[in-house]
Amino acid sequence: MSNYENIKLEKGLYTTGKSFTQALESLDPSENYAGTALEGLDAYQRQLKRFGIHVNGKNSDTVEKFFKSSDSAALFPEYINRAVKKGAESVNKVDSIVATTTKIDGLDYRSITSLEDDESKELKVVNEGAAIPATTIKTQENLVKLHKRGRMLVASYEAVKFQRLDLFTVTLRQIGAYIARSQLKDAVDVIINGDGNNNEAAVIETASSGVLTYADLISLWTSFEPHQMTTMIVGADMMSKLLNMPEFRDASAGLTFHGTGKCITPMGAEIIRCDSVPAGKIIALDKSCALEKVQAGEIITDFDKLIDRQLERAAISTIAGFAKIYPDAAKVLAS
Repeated sequence: MSNYENIKLEKGLYTTGKSFTQALESLDPSENYAGTALEGLDAYQRQLKRFGIHVNGKNSDTVEKFFKSSDSAALFPEYINRAVKKGAESVNKVDSIVATTTKIDGLDYRSITSLEDDESKELKVVNEGAAIPATTIKTQENLVKLHKRGRMLVASYEAVKFQRLDLFTVTLRQIGAYIARSQLKDAVDVIINGDGNNNEAAVIETASSGVLTYADLISLWTSFEPHQMTTMIVGADMMSKLLNMPEFRDASAGLTFHGTGKCITPMGAEIIRCDSVPAGKIIALDKSCALEKVQAGEIITDFDKLIDRQLERAAISTIAGFAKIYPDAAKVLAS
């Protein structure tokens, strides 16, 4: 039974321990709209339809439309959350380097690690009656360092009320993009310097100082056994050196790069451009087991200020950190 037009919207929906959309879904399940004209819309999108608010496209409404009533004003923080999240997703590279994302409710989190030696990396034959070799997994000594990243949205309602939501969304997406790039910077720092548990990445020096050769890449690749080198993170200087290597400049490689912007990668590893990588260094890792992302909730906005004071100053932030799972699954090549 459809109920979306009769729901009372209020700030309390942001404090239920669920996301705003999840709270709405519990009151107005999407499954009730199967086979109707509203099928495919989630609970929040149905509320936008209820109040006739168009948030994108050339016919998008102005910010003022959200504040026509107290009910529709309660939708505004979720609109900001979604726009910021979409901006973060558009430049998100962190998901390409983490093995898993752990969501927590508090601010204290202790990750786990596996103690590995050469013998534990292979499964030997176990004779009858003999003890089975053990792999030791323990919690890390130090907590994962979580960083709060965000921006302060400063604007009076009068300044933006006649702005089209489509244009306003562009600014919000940029805030999301800034957050995503900052999180990638945090991840790079943890890979290189460790997460505070004496697990800095092993550094492999190139054969000649300041010179990067294909042989150096081969050495880096072979050092990963029994892991696999799936991903490389490089800054602008090392990206230039890779692109100028004769091994990556044949006709086929040139056509691929000029046509798609993607270069032929060393040993099939995905290359991620990140200016946070120190000059002269290449980070290589096995994304399946090297890094864990720890996230305390989703993107958060000061909903009270957005609803009651109609913008003014409202913080948009997210809290996340990174921990190393298998320390030897990430290495640094230094030239």
